[in-house]
Amino acid sequence: MHGLIGKIRCTPGQRDALASILLDGTAAMPGCIAYVVARDPGDDDVLWITEVWTDAASHQASLSLPAVQDAIARGRPLIAGFEQHVVTEPLGGVGLP
Repeated sequence: MHGLIGKIRCTPGQRDALASILLDGTAAMPGCIAYVVARDPGDDDVLWITEVWTDAASHQASLSLPAVQDAIARGRPLIAGFEQHVVTEPLGGVGLP
């Protein structure tokens, strides 16, 4: 499996709008086992994204999907920056194969 954990700094006051865009644009992504958008309880302008994929190729392919491209285009103006990006190798867990 292939995993990603990312910290996104939103433009002030736009966290919920960005979360909505990310959640709406990611309903059908082949190879995606989990895609979690979470608020940072200690910072009103931060989202954490946790992704688990069957493999890195599935993640890469998802970036070409029309719905994902649309979410990226709509969300980009609401992003102040990407503060952290970690690649992981998930071993398993609740809800994972």
